[in-house]
Amino acid sequence: MPYHLVAFLISAFVVLWSTPIVKKIGLRSGYVDLPDPRKVHKRPMVRLGGISIFIGNIVTWIIIWISGGFSELPLASAYELLGVTGGGLCFFLIGLLDDLFTLSPFLRLALQIGVAVLAWYAGVSIDFSTVPFHGLVELGWLSLPITVIWLVGMANAMNFMDGLDGLAAGIAGIAAVIMLMVTLFMNQPIAAVLAATLAGGALGFLRYNFNPAQIFMGDGGAYFMGFTLAALGVVGLVKSVTTVAVVLPFLILALPIVDTSAVVLARLSQGKSPFAADKRHIHHRLLQAGLSQRSIVLFLYSIAFWVGSLATTFAGLPGSKAYAIGATLLLGYSSWQVWRRIQDKSSVE
Repeated sequence: MPYHLVAFLISAFVVLWSTPIVKKIGLRSGYVDLPDPRKVHKRPMVRLGGISIFIGNIVTWIIIWISGGFSELPLASAYELLGVTGGGLCFFLIGLLDDLFTLSPFLRLALQIGVAVLAWYAGVSIDFSTVPFHGLVELGWLSLPITVIWLVGMANAMNFMDGLDGLAAGIAGIAAVIMLMVTLFMNQPIAAVLAATLAGGALGFLRYNFNPAQIFMGDGGAYFMGFTLAALGVVGLVKSVTTVAVVLPFLILALPIVDTSAVVLARLSQGKSPFAADKRHIHHRLLQAGLSQRSIVLFLYSIAFWVGSLATTFAGLPGSKAYAIGATLLLGYSSWQVWRRIQDKSSVE
């Protein structure tokens, strides 16, 4: 049974069905994201869309489990599955609490670190690293801090990307589809099912989140998708213990990694908190250059497709070179469009 295809369709359907309901509840209860000078939207927006994304995933997991998709797992894999799904649940709840009650950054970080440590104990652990000209190196005691940094960092990176309509959902959906392709090729069926579930939920949510957005995913949705992608990269790829597999998650998620790392380092260099709100992210800079939301989001999608093509080529997927060529042409065209619009804006001014 093609569980990954079933998972994708169920997750997408549940999210498409439940999001309008979540939106109605959010409007009635007043849980909306109000406009302010740092934000792009101009009217109050419901920020609880992460609930529908999580419902889509949890319903799909239950259906796949009942139908036998997770049966006969070895004990170690069962613990890893619990680490991914249980950790995703906890990260979603942390984000949802922040959406509802506005937690302090330090409390959020402390809770996230605690959950990441528990996930590491369950087997979601980075045990090896790749050293140039040397190959794989066992991390030993460094496994825990590196894994925690990876899981917590990716959850927050996805949240930082959620600054324009459809940006975080689209980037997560693209990354999940690439993760699905690579895990299937590397014979990791459980990770492939979870990646397909996440991809269906993220792309289904785009129906309501793409510009002009009707609802935001909020911290709950962003934390959930960021953690789940990071955890799947560990159990589905890094656990393969090959030089190629270890670097694949970093390629697939390169866009949020690079953007967040650059912004955090810039804030720290100026003595500011890494959680300080500003307009340093790449989508903010492109907005300041005069591009529209849709143009920016589509351009960043093309970057995500391109780094995904590098991952599939690096993994050796059949047809990956043709995909890489197509993704490179798409990125070249979108880059030219961005450059042309910036030039037109400059000439008008």
